[in-house]
Amino acid sequence: MEITWHGLSCFRLTDRGMLTVVTDPYEPAAGETLPKLKADVITVSRDEPGYSNVATVVGAQRGDVRVLRGAGEFEMGGVFITGVAMRPEKRRGDNTPRSTVFSYYYDGVNVVNLGQLPFVPTQAQIDALDTVDVLLLPVGGGDSLNAVQASEVVALIEPSIVVPMNFKTNGISPARKLDGVGKFLKEMGLAEVKPQESLKVTKGSLPEDTQVVVLEVRQ
Repeated sequence: MEITWHGLSCFRLTDRGMLTVVTDPYEPAAGETLPKLKADVITVSRDEPGYSNVATVVGAQRGDVRVLRGAGEFEMGGVFITGVAMRPEKRRGDNTPRSTVFSYYYDGVNVVNLGQLPFVPTQAQIDALDTVDVLLLPVGGGDSLNAVQASEVVALIEPSIVVPMNFKTNGISPARKLDGVGKFLKEMGLAEVKPQESLKVTKGSLPEDTQVVVLEVRQ
């Protein structure tokens, strides 16, 4: 399967003969320019304008597009998709928004997108995700995980591959107040990781130890 990144928490997941998924398409106010993406399914981690601009994707193609916004189990086009609702432990006065974490099972590879998750999940919540092969992980702070929290999540989940997302890039609006990916890499003990155009992965190509893969923004 191939994973391409289009900024913030928007990815395109595809594999030959299987379903194409687009995650968290964002609005123009984000600063980046979302290209004309085509998909069979769109998943939305948080039902807010910054992550649910589904009209842009739907309008770029003909035919039906299914939109998944919450918890549930779905099997379509050879891909098994699970949405897991996550919220922090209840505290008085805590208005932390609820998020949906999606997993996408492609031919033996489980890709989990934490979307705009703003807190470190509990062990019970992590167990609901099963074994994670590829973790799409917010690292830039703002209204989602920051670098320190993100590194803690990696230690809890122990994925084969981590793909950082939702961090500051050249086109992102300063209003989002995101950190660059460097802070997360430092937390992971890495000086630098050369960005690549996309991630192509199969069950047989997964590394034994956790590997961080930084992707370029595709526009």
